[in-house]
Amino acid sequence: MLPRDWNAGHWFVDRHVDEGREGCLAILYEGRRLTYGDVYAGANRLGNALRRLGVGMEQRVALLLHDSPEFVWSFWGALKIGAVPIPTNTLLKPHDLEYILRDSRAAVVIASEPLVPAIEVVRPRVPGLTNVVVAGKASAGQLSYAELVGSESADLAPAATTRDDVAFWLYTSGTTGTPKAAVHLQHDMLVCCEGFGKHVLEIGPEDRTFSVAKLFFAYGLGNALYFPFHVGASTVLYPGRPEPARVFDVITRERPTIFYAVPTAYAAMLQVPDADRLYDLRSVRVCSSAGEPLPKAIYERWLERFGIEILDGIGSTEMCHTFIANRRGHARPGSSGTLVPGYDARLVDDEGRDVPVGEVGNLLVKGDSACSCYWNQHERTVQTIQGEWVRTGDKYHRDTDGYFWYAGRSDDMIKASGMWVSPAEVEGALTEHPAVVEAGVVGAEDKDELVKPLAFVVLARGNAPSPALESELKAFVKNRLAPYKYPRWIMFVDELPKTATGKIQRFKLREIARETGRKSKS
Repeated sequence: MLPRDWNAGHWFVDRHVDEGREGCLAILYEGRRLTYGDVYAGANRLGNALRRLGVGMEQRVALLLHDSPEFVWSFWGALKIGAVPIPTNTLLKPHDLEYILRDSRAAVVIASEPLVPAIEVVRPRVPGLTNVVVAGKASAGQLSYAELVGSESADLAPAATTRDDVAFWLYTSGTTGTPKAAVHLQHDMLVCCEGFGKHVLEIGPEDRTFSVAKLFFAYGLGNALYFPFHVGASTVLYPGRPEPARVFDVITRERPTIFYAVPTAYAAMLQVPDADRLYDLRSVRVCSSAGEPLPKAIYERWLERFGIEILDGIGSTEMCHTFIANRRGHARPGSSGTLVPGYDARLVDDEGRDVPVGEVGNLLVKGDSACSCYWNQHERTVQTIQGEWVRTGDKYHRDTDGYFWYAGRSDDMIKASGMWVSPAEVEGALTEHPAVVEAGVVGAEDKDELVKPLAFVVLARGNAPSPALESELKAFVKNRLAPYKYPRWIMFVDELPKTATGKIQRFKLREIARETGRKSKS
């Protein structure tokens, strides 16, 4: 049991210096090697700088940063002063970013230089945003990160927070596409470390982690930051796009022992010719997967090619990290695994009654890393958090050995490339095109059995289906939404199936999509 007075920044950073590990390697980044002493000094300088900007307890600080030392310093530095860092998706378009900045009421945003233009586009419409701090070259009206922290003290006493104070927010999409902020508390990360970190990863101070999933994800934040920092291990940070050959290069060069990715990334890496001959994965002892179900075929091909199991699991932004996972030597391909210690789960029918073993039910989970609420979203909070239980929106069945097997979603959301996609949002973008009358979007499987958006499109009079128009519509959506949301396939139809009240019958579209998925693999 944690003491009531507890600060996560002190635990994950200061503790290592207090216990004599200031010279131990913490971060490997683009040829640089940073120790825990470097992290301590950097976080303290950033915390002091935020205080000088007027940031106080419980005030929000948005982080629009590529994976980098600046992200690490900003996250821990904000936590140490009792402020609330908000890791933010670096792929967001300006209108999504505007929503988050306005909703969070963040007065300060810390951003990587290439991402600053999106902030400046919306800045006039976010009057509460008083300071834009740039990791890189700052322009007029902005603050340079390096200059801001350069004269600050490397000493900083942690704020007098409690274990149940707010620590950080993570935004996640909803069925309407409007993001909602899961509010996590100071103790939540520690719960994940003592559960998934200890019992699944079996992580220790000698480990070195590398995550394809970026730090702004709930999955990546644990993978690359608080799991290694809990035990005094080191983390490899890579700021670029996770192109398969580059990921292999990083693994070969930096020699991680724990590698994390999403199924889409594993599938892409398996497409690299002669990867098992060209690259060296002998340092890796654990491969972890989450974000979307890992198809059995990808597990088997990876094991055959590289000799390493992929431990699939399921977590959520609301639960902070993974609560069901496979274990080394006991993985069952195609399953999400068994309960992580510290968590419990129920499978219930639509009336809330437990279903028998082997039958499909709605997955509810409980554990002490669950978020306290969605910020400023009471109705959504009570729909999702029901007493001790969190409704995940996933359907599963459990076998007699306690393994959980994914059976789909209980809503229309699509998990593509490990990120949530709202069909309504993609449909809205498509119908902005003058050639489109209406659209219906569902998930369909590709040749690797991974789910991607498929759009059924009804064209306006005078427009004819063509490959050129299909490419144009894909590019049109890409320009309006985050790139991972665009439809990978478009089917032109005369009409969409609807109910008597005019609602799209998505189950009928999904039936067609399943057939389309089978064809795409042939």
